Amino acid sequence: MEIETVDEWMTERYTLAKERIREIPGEKAVPQPFSDFFCKMAGFLEKGMELLEKDVKQLKEAELEQYNREFYQDLFPENYASSYGNPAYAAAKLKDYGPLFTFLYAELRETVPYAYEKKYWDFLVSMELFLEIYAVFCEEELPEVKTVQEILTSYINDYCQEMVEHRILEGIDPRESFALDIIMQGDLQDLSYLYWYGEYVSDNERETAKFLNTLSEEQIDSMARTFTEGYRIGFLNGRKDITKKKTVNIRYRLGFERMVRAAVSQFREMGLEPVIYRRATHMVNKKGQARIGYTGGIPNPQYDYDHRQDCALFLDGEFVKRKLRAMQNAYEKHKELADVHGGPACIETFGEAPFSPESKKEAWTLGENQQRLMVEMDNEAGQIVNRYIKGDERSFTIIAYPIPEIGEAYPEIFQEIVKINTLDYKLYERIQQTIIDTLDTCEWVEVKGRRGNETDLLIHLHELKDPKKQTNFENCVADVNIPVGEVFTSPVLAGTGGILHVKKVYLNGLLFKDLKLVFDCGQVIDYTCGNFEDEKENRKYVEDNILHHHVKIPMGEFAIGTNTTAYAAAQKFDIAHKLPILIAEKMGPHFAVGDTCYSWAEDTPVYNPNGKEIIARDNEISSLRKEDLSMAYYGCHTDITIPYDELGSIRVIDDDGGMTSIIERGRFVLPGTEELNLPLEER
Repeated sequence: MEIETVDEWMTERYTLAKERIREIPGEKAVPQPFSDFFCKMAGFLEKGMELLEKDVKQLKEAELEQYNREFYQDLFPENYASSYGNPAYAAAKLKDYGPLFTFLYAELRETVPYAYEKKYWDFLVSMELFLEIYAVFCEEELPEVKTVQEILTSYINDYCQEMVEHRILEGIDPRESFALDIIMQGDLQDLSYLYWYGEYVSDNERETAKFLNTLSEEQIDSMARTFTEGYRIGFLNGRKDITKKKTVNIRYRLGFERMVRAAVSQFREMGLEPVIYRRATHMVNKKGQARIGYTGGIPNPQYDYDHRQDCALFLDGEFVKRKLRAMQNAYEKHKELADVHGGPACIETFGEAPFSPESKKEAWTLGENQQRLMVEMDNEAGQIVNRYIKGDERSFTIIAYPIPEIGEAYPEIFQEIVKINTLDYKLYERIQQTIIDTLDTCEWVEVKGRRGNETDLLIHLHELKDPKKQTNFENCVADVNIPVGEVFTSPVLAGTGGILHVKKVYLNGLLFKDLKLVFDCGQVIDYTCGNFEDEKENRKYVEDNILHHHVKIPMGEFAIGTNTTAYAAAQKFDIAHKLPILIAEKMGPHFAVGDTCYSWAEDTPVYNPNGKEIIARDNEISSLRKEDLSMAYYGCHTDITIPYDELGSIRVIDDDGGMTSIIERGRFVLPGTEELNLPLEER
C-alpha cells in the first residue's frame, strides 16, 4: 500500500519501530556475539526503510543497481561463509541460538520485496519481531533458547491468517496489480524496470531482457501466441469451458516482460485478465525451496536449500489446523474470485549450472512426525483448493526458454528452443498415434537400459474393454505441456515393478547422480543416489526431494518421449544436463512418481484427437478418493527421464509372451515411426 493509505495507527507503530531500530547500532546493551547480528540486521532494515519511503521509479539505474547489490550481496557464494543466513556460520557464532537466528535472518531478508511493493504491514510486523527479540537480549541475563523460539512461533501463529489470506488473494484477484503495472506501463527498452520489483537482478535477467529487446514484435507475438494458445487448447482438448473463467495466473522469471506483455494482450482477447504474484516471501506460505510465482535471480541456491525446511521451527498439529482453517476461511471469503480462476500459465527457464547442494546438519530439518504432518497438511490443502478452484474446470500450460548462463551460444540455443516449441504437432500426432495403436494391443510393456544404465522395468497397463472406443495413452501434442512429443498413461500398480536407473538427472533445480528407484506393486520400496559419500545422506536427499517424505510413493505415469529434435539439439549444444524436465521428459521414456497426470480430475472424460477416450486416468491409489480423499493424493509429481543414449529397448508383450519393439538401442523401430530418427542421425 502507498504511504498515504497507511492508517494513523500503523503509521504510529511504524514510526516508533523505525526510530528504535535506528538506535540499535549505537547501543551496547547486548553482549557479543549477539550484538554483531543485531547491528547488521538493524542496518539491513534501515536500508529497507529508506527505500520503503522512496519512489523507486524516480531513481536512476545506477542507484537501483547499487541498492540491489547491497540487499543481496550477503548471500553471494563468496560472502556466504560468514553470513547469518548460513546455518553453519550462525551455529558456530551463536551456538544453541544459531538455528533461531538463521530463521529470523531469513524472515527479515524478505522485507526487501515489501520495501519495493510498499507493503507497510508486512514490513512492520517483521520490524516488530526483530525488536521483540532484541529486547529480551537487552536484559541482564540471556534469554533461554526456548523463550526466543516461543517469540518466533507466536509471530507465525499470530499472523498466519493475514499472511495466508493475502497469499491466496493475490493469486486470484486481478486488482493485485503490482507486477502487471510494471509489465504494461514500464519502458521495457530501459532496463531500469528490472529493479522495480525488488527481486535479485543478475546478469541472466538483464541479458535476457536485452536479448528479447533485439527481437521483432512479430517474433515476440509468435512466442506469446504459442504460450497462450497452448493454454486455450488445453481447455479445448479437456472439453472444459474456458468462457466460465475470467482470470489466468502468469508465472515467469524477470527478463521475459516483453513476451509477458504480449501474452497479457492475447489472454485479454480470450476474456482472461492476468493475476501475477510474487514467489512466496513469508515462511508461513513457502513450500520448500520452490519459487511459485514470478521471481528474479537466485543469488545463491545453497541458501535456498539450507532454508527449505525452516518450517520445522513451528510445524506442529496446532499450526496445521490454524493454516488449514486460514485457507478455508480465505477461499470461502473470496469464493467468487476463485470460481472464475482458470489456472496457471508458466514460463520456465533453464540454463544454470546443475546444483548439487551441501547438506548441513545445522539447518532446520523436519522430524518424522513433522514429515507426516506436512503430508497431511498438503493433502488437505489440495482438497481445499480443489473445492474452490475445481480441478475438472481449470487447466494450465507450461513453456520453457534458456537464460544466458547456458553458454556463449545462447542466441542460437534460444532460437533452437523456439523452433522446438513450435514443431508441427500434426506430424507428431500421427506418429504418436502409431505408437499408441501398438501399445493398446497389450497389457504389458518392458523397458530396459543400456551402456551402464541398469533400468529393467515391467509396466502393467489397464485392460481395454472396448478397444474401438478406448485407449490407455494420451496423444500429447503442444497444448498444456509445450513442446510437443510424448504419449503417456497411468499404469496399473499391481504387477508394475523393477529398477529405474538414471546416471545423471536434473530434477527441480537439483542434480541427482546415479539415481536408482526400486518399484514393487507400482510403488517405490527402495532408493539411493550417488551424490554423497554417506549412503544415509543419499537416501535422505531422495526422501526430501523426490519422495517428499512419503513412506511409499507410486508410479503415477509412464510415458514415451518422441521429441528427437530436442534431444539432438541437447547433444549438439551439450546442454542435456541443463534442460528442464518439461523438455527432458520428451527426450526418452519417463516415469513420474507421485500423483497421476489426472489428479483431481479423474472422473472427467478425456479424449484423444481420434475420438477415443483415455480410460487410464486412475490407479489403485487415486481410486481411494471415493472412500478417503486423504489417502488418494501425494501433492507431488516428479518426472524422471531415461535419455535415448542410455535406452536399450521398449517392447510390448502380448498374451503369448511375444514381443513387438517400439525402440531398440535408442532408435525408433516401429513401422511408421522411423521419421523420428532423422534428427538423431543428423547430429
